[in-house]
Amino acid sequence: MPDSDAPATPGPDEDVVSLLLAQHARIEQLFLLVIGSTGDTRRDAFDDLVKLLAAHETAEEEVVHPLARTLPGGGGDAMVDERLAEERQAKETLKTLISGGVDADGFDTGIILLRDAVLTHARYEERYEFPQLRQHVPADRLRTLAGAVRAAEATAPTRPHPSTQSATGNLAVGPALAVIDRVRDAVRKPSDS
Repeated sequence: MPDSDAPATPGPDEDVVSLLLAQHARIEQLFLLVIGSTGDTRRDAFDDLVKLLAAHETAEEEVVHPLARTLPGGGGDAMVDERLAEERQAKETLKTLISGGVDADGFDTGIILLRDAVLTHARYEERYEFPQLRQHVPADRLRTLAGAVRAAEATAPTRPHPSTQSATGNLAVGPALAVIDRVRDAVRKPSDS
């Protein structure tokens, strides 16, 4: 039986922007589930959210943001720098929430603050970065980049690592962090057998 959390192979017409928009919608759903649940359901939803956010941001840092920096008009660097600052802050908040766990005092407030920050960040990408990509990058390249994002996600860490926030940093230490994270996940998760 296929893993329900495993990303589907991008279809021939799926481009990187469509893929990231779908992930934004899934992230929003997971925030609702975390906020509205308790016990194991909340814990599982939070684990899924953490993994999706880590993979999503790693893929953006490795594939999308470097491309956005090259967009005509010279505004790409400032736009990306603003998104990276938002991502860094979200990673720090997420790291704090992970260390305390879903039952910690302050988790409810922290998850709402994180949700607001992440969704605001996503809206900025949707309003400023993604339209620029669609306007200036050929459609066939955007479709190819969907596969590149999937590949980046497959080797991404499963937890936030605020210190690795660039394509170079992710490529240099991301695979090692991903292995460490996946070993930790395997040790912590009871066997599904």
